[in-house]
Amino acid sequence: MLVSCSTGRSPVDGPPERLPVDIDQIPDAVPRHEPRTRAGNPKQYQVFGKTYHVLPSSSGYVEQGRASWYGKGFHGKSTANGERYDMFKMTAAHKTLPIPSYVEVINLENGRRVVVRINDRGPFHDGRVIDLSYVAALKLGITQAGTGRVRVRALEPGDTPVQQKPEEHWAAGVYVQLGAFQQRANAERFLTRFNHLPLNKLRINHEPDSGWHKVQAGPLSTHEADALVARLSSYGLRPLIVPVNAY
Repeated sequence: MLVSCSTGRSPVDGPPERLPVDIDQIPDAVPRHEPRTRAGNPKQYQVFGKTYHVLPSSSGYVEQGRASWYGKGFHGKSTANGERYDMFKMTAAHKTLPIPSYVEVINLENGRRVVVRINDRGPFHDGRVIDLSYVAALKLGITQAGTGRVRVRALEPGDTPVQQKPEEHWAAGVYVQLGAFQQRANAERFLTRFNHLPLNKLRINHEPDSGWHKVQAGPLSTHEADALVARLSSYGLRPLIVPVNAY
């Protein structure tokens, strides 16, 4: 099988009904020497009429772009190298890196990082550089938005991943964005929906260049932001975490 089980998003794909374990108990993948599998490593292959060339080595590979994820719609199905996809393991799909290989993925919007093992092919959507397992995406904080801006760096056995700490540009805190509107009146009406919640530091941030009026809470610590995102998500919202200096 040359093509990822994540080639297209299944209509029933999404998060699991529940997590079997605390995600903090699921460790990152640990780079180790593994032979290339026969399956999943042709010199080249085609998907949707486009040809992809598998790299001879992952050494020195670095790229930035958007990460996506795949979940229960593909859980238990075959990956490109014949393994079974497990959305609770730290794995990912990549278009051209050798299978298996290991990469560090850093969420450039909140500084979180994970290490995953590449065992699948994809994603084959424009602008996406890696397709993460559900739990890897959850650890990075991109499951609510669906995608996130990331930096991908290949790791060899013995390489030291970047320490998991906020980058300087967002160390002062983050905002949680509740919604965005073209009309300020709509943003103000939306803001009144949260009068019953113990939210402080609420604001409407107007971006003159784009014209958007963004309803945000902050600045908050990353711990406060994570708690707020979890609470707002229970109300059916899709909040985003953005660095303080983004505005």
